[in-house]
Amino acid sequence: MKKLSTAILLLTFLLCFNILKSQSQADTYIWPKDPKVLENLQKWRGYKFGVLIHMGLYSQLGVVESWGLCPEDWVGRDGYDDYCTYASTYRNTKSTFNPVNFDPQKWAKAIKESGAKYMIFTTKHHDGFCMFDTKYSDFKITDKSSPFSSNPKANVAKEVFDAGRKEGLKIGAYFSKPDWTTADFWWPYYPPKDRNPNYDITKHPDRWKRYIEYTQNQLREITSEYGKIDILWLDGCWVMPKSSINKHVEEFCKYPYDLDIDMKTISTFAREKQAGMLIVDRWVQGPYEDYLTPEQKTPEKALTVPWESCITLGGAWGWVKDDKYKTWKQVVQLLVKIVAKGGNLLLGIGPNGSGEFEPAVYTSLEGVGKWLDKYGEAIYETVPVAPYQDGEIAYTSRNENTTYAMYLLSGTEKELPKTVSLQTALKGKLRVSIPSLNTLLQSKRSGDRLIVSIPGSVWTKFRGEPALVMKITNQ
Repeated sequence: MKKLSTAILLLTFLLCFNILKSQSQADTYIWPKDPKVLENLQKWRGYKFGVLIHMGLYSQLGVVESWGLCPEDWVGRDGYDDYCTYASTYRNTKSTFNPVNFDPQKWAKAIKESGAKYMIFTTKHHDGFCMFDTKYSDFKITDKSSPFSSNPKANVAKEVFDAGRKEGLKIGAYFSKPDWTTADFWWPYYPPKDRNPNYDITKHPDRWKRYIEYTQNQLREITSEYGKIDILWLDGCWVMPKSSINKHVEEFCKYPYDLDIDMKTISTFAREKQAGMLIVDRWVQGPYEDYLTPEQKTPEKALTVPWESCITLGGAWGWVKDDKYKTWKQVVQLLVKIVAKGGNLLLGIGPNGSGEFEPAVYTSLEGVGKWLDKYGEAIYETVPVAPYQDGEIAYTSRNENTTYAMYLLSGTEKELPKTVSLQTALKGKLRVSIPSLNTLLQSKRSGDRLIVSIPGSVWTKFRGEPALVMKITNQ
C-alpha cells in the first residue's frame, strides 16, 4: 500500500498548528492542587527531554497514524479510489502485523543514552488498535488472529514500559480518548461522518454510556496492571465536556452534544493506583491538563507554566518510507531553544512494521546523548532567565549564582565574532568559563551587558558543534 503523500502529511501538521495556538498561552492553565502531583510536576519540569514512540498498524503500512480512517475532506488516501476499501485494508492489517524484530531493551537503552529522562508509548491511537492486552477489545496485537500474539513479547506496551523502567526512565502511557473501531463510538449501523461519534448520543444514551465504561475500563487496566506509570497522556481533545470548549479549539469540536467521559472519575481511580501521577488531558482547559503540549511548534515567548513541545524527529509521528530525520545537531538546538523558554522537548519517533527504528533515528539519539553528557548542566533542572533568547544566544539558569549562555552555531558562518555580548542580572565579579574545556574566558562589564572575548582557538574546537556553551558564575 502506498504511503500518504507529503502534501497530506503537511496538511495534518498545518491542522495541528492552527488548533494548537492555545497551547502557546498560559492564560487557561490551572495549577494542580494535589501536593504529590505538584511535587512530581516540578521534577518533570527538570527532566527537559523525553521521547514519544508511535507504534501500531500504521507502522507496517507506512501511513500517517489513524487519520486515513477519518472521513473528513482534508484527508487523502493515496492509491485508493474509495474510503471503504482503504478502511478495510487498514483494519485487516491486524492479521499481518508482525514486528518480529521488536527489541524493547535496545529501544530503552538508546533512549536512556540519548539523555532523555522519560519515555511515552502509544497504548492506543485513534484507530482503536490496542498495543496492550486489553480484556475489552479483540482489536489488539495480542488477539489470536494477530501473528505476533504467540510471541513472548506480544504485550508490547508492557514490554516497553518494563524495559524503560529498568533503564531508569520515567514512563508515560499515551491513550486516545476517541476510538474509531469500537462500535460504541462509530456505530457500524451508520457510516462515519467525521472524527466524532457517528450517531446522536442523546437518542442512544445507553450506547454512549457503554463507550464511557469501555474507555474507563481500558484506562483502569493501564493504570493498575502495567506497573508504575508516571504520566497518563490523553489525546483526542474533541472528546471533551461541551462546557470546556473554548475559542481556541472550537473549530475542532463540531459535535453538538456533550462528549464528557468523566475525567474526575478517571483521575480518581488512576491516582488511587498511581499516587502523584501526572495527567495530560491535551488541549482541554481544566484541572486535568497538568502541563500544556504544543505540537510541532514552540511558544513565541517563555512561559511560566509547565509545558512540553511534542515534535517529530522525522516528518511523521510513526514510520513512513524515506522519511527525512533531523540531525542530532538540529535536535540539540531545538532542545536548547525550548528549554530557554521554560519547556520540555518530547521527541517523536516510530519503528517500522518489523519493530525496528531506522539507523538515522539511533544516530540522532546517540549524538544528542553525547552532547548532553558534556553540557547537560546547562539543560537539566534549569529555569528560564531573561532575555531567554537574544539572537543566536539562548540562556538558562541553575540558581541565583549561575547562568548559562549558549551561542547557537549554524555551521555556515564564514567567520565568528571575537567577542560576544551577554546579558545577565548576576551581580558582583563574574567568571565566564566553558565547562567542557575547563577554560576561562576574559570578560568585562558594559552596563547590563557582559562582553566576553572568544579566542580563535576556542571557536576552532567548537567547529561542527551545535552550540558554544558558556557558564557565568559569581566569583
